[in-house]
Amino acid sequence: MNLPKIITDLIKAQDDFDSVAYANCFSDTAVVFDEGKRHNGRKEIEHWIADANERYKSVMKPVGYEENGTESILKAEVSGTFPGSPIVLSYQLQIDDELIQSLKITG
Repeated sequence: MNLPKIITDLIKAQDDFDSVAYANCFSDTAVVFDEGKRHNGRKEIEHWIADANERYKSVMKPVGYEENGTESILKAEVSGTFPGSPIVLSYQLQIDDELIQSLKITG
């Protein structure tokens, strides 16, 4: 599967539990929607993913990818220390200037 570098960087940061590297995949004004909550800006995204890493220890295995202009959908098998693991999640991304502008994670 041929993924854009920013997405491979995001997956590596997730699998390494590196919240700083993960947040650096996003623009300063990026927005993340996950579990009914909104996280604004790189600093909030860093805190959100650090907390999620501590609670769930999730790793990602890409299973599908679609791209349409600046919008992309990554499907990934996510496994970790949460009920129902592993599950396949959809990562709806908007990418601009090689940084993620928005991310919405759905089941």
